Amino acid sequence: MNGIWKIWAPRAKDIEVVANGRPRTAEPLGDGFFRADTPPIEADYQIRLDGKPRPDPRSRCQPDGVHGASRWCSDEFAWSDENFRAAPLSAALIYELHIGTFTPEGTFTSTIARLPHLKQLGVTHVELMPVAAFPGHHGWGYDGVALYAPHPQYGTPKDLKRLVAACHELGLGVLLDVVYNHLGPDGNYLGEFGPYFTARHKTPWGEAVNLDDEHSDVVRQFFIDNAKMWLKEYHFDGLRLDAVHALFDQSAVHFLEELTAEVHTLGTSLRKPLVLIAESDLNDPRLLHARDAGGFGLDAQWSDDFHHAVHSLLTGERTGYYADFGSVEDVARALTHGYVYDGRYSKFRKRVHGRPLGDLLGSQLLGYIQDHDQVGNRAQGERIGHLTSPGLLRAGVALMFTAPFVPMLFQGEEWNASAPFQYFVDHQDPQLVEAVRNGRRSEFAAFGWSPDQVPDPQAEETFRRSVLDWGELEKEPHSGIHQWYSALARLRAQTPELLDGRRDLVNVHFDEAARWLVVQRGPVTLQVNFGQSAVQLPRPVGQAVLSFPEHPSGDDFVTLGPESCSIWKA
Repeated sequence: MNGIWKIWAPRAKDIEVVANGRPRTAEPLGDGFFRADTPPIEADYQIRLDGKPRPDPRSRCQPDGVHGASRWCSDEFAWSDENFRAAPLSAALIYELHIGTFTPEGTFTSTIARLPHLKQLGVTHVELMPVAAFPGHHGWGYDGVALYAPHPQYGTPKDLKRLVAACHELGLGVLLDVVYNHLGPDGNYLGEFGPYFTARHKTPWGEAVNLDDEHSDVVRQFFIDNAKMWLKEYHFDGLRLDAVHALFDQSAVHFLEELTAEVHTLGTSLRKPLVLIAESDLNDPRLLHARDAGGFGLDAQWSDDFHHAVHSLLTGERTGYYADFGSVEDVARALTHGYVYDGRYSKFRKRVHGRPLGDLLGSQLLGYIQDHDQVGNRAQGERIGHLTSPGLLRAGVALMFTAPFVPMLFQGEEWNASAPFQYFVDHQDPQLVEAVRNGRRSEFAAFGWSPDQVPDPQAEETFRRSVLDWGELEKEPHSGIHQWYSALARLRAQTPELLDGRRDLVNVHFDEAARWLVVQRGPVTLQVNFGQSAVQLPRPVGQAVLSFPEHPSGDDFVTLGPESCSIWKA
């Protein structure tokens, strides 16, 4: 035996740990805790909870899935990245990917072979969509239930460590998307062990995670320990926190503030910066304010306002939450204010939404024109390149790379991949399958998409058609799009003024009626014509470094054709 470990199960009367067919009674310690001998290394074991076999809530490995036995795995690994430090977020180019569809094999190991492509593109950080074990073979990962164990279809814990190590060898930081606001319904046994959930708050997924009710101290520690495990044992450089607006907590010290303090302290002890990036639809800068100033101290936040402003302008979509966007002014406001809705009335919400970002840097927001949600939560999973013209697509990319935000790409967008990214699951419960199908159809009603447009999320072909085709990279028009992304990534990396995050130094001019926009940051000037008619704009100082298509220019003016853009550098 390797020692003693504790199990928190205040709702159980009797606990046995069964390893290699041998049951051992766990000893009660009080306050709902039991202690037991740890199983032998690499042994499969289960916790018998009042006679019912259950996986360990803190299991590091679930080789047979979330309903099967846990495995006590060694955490030994030959790391060689002690001197690696990820690039600061202000200089970052983040690349979000889904392990199951990034390569045809869909594994941690197969992902390693594609890392040089990301490095050559100029990516500094790889962001993995959730890898915590979830039910079935394939899924997005946001219904994970074994939060300490990598999804077995992706590979073993050591395979995941090899992927992180390979990233670090190439100079790539690695971020992990974690989901602490809910667990999936299938395989979620936490409630049988203790009050991990509370009826005090309700979420779209049912009862909320218990962050402020009775016994919440232990629950909070469960999630904080999980975050620290990924960062310490797997050497991740930061975490992306899913939908933090659904972390309901009325404690004097909010869970996010406690988590930030713990993670930053861990970073100090490891002598490496660790970052936390939040997803939130509240447009509340207090997430980013320092803890001693009454904030939660998070390092950055996804900015859906920038995405929505650009998307609706490029595509003309005005349904659902896009009803709040669509003007050139919205894009200009996003570039200078960060949030478009910073105390303004929202037609979609039918109320005032958000508050001003204040003096926070633009580099504390992530800017993107695609992500897994905004692509995958469409009926057909179309990418923006499938919805607009080649010229407007390039204009959107140029806006992202010249904005004061941290640019983030979603897998395959750098060559306008033909593969959509659709919503797929592999549930085993027929009632859950039907509930998911019906839920997707009703969710899309606000966007005017009919039910027959929605692919069956349970069908394997929905998953298969979302897998990237890497052969497209060498073919037109994909190779041309890839060259555009690569050139813009180089421009940003080589221009300090594009990395400073200073929103107060972003100069924007636009004409709503003529549908043109000019953005100037230091020596770089971006000119965009979103309209259907040619426009003449003053010729910027310097030379045109990127144009689509080529534009005639004289000494004083540049003629921009319909749906086109130019980038100049002094």
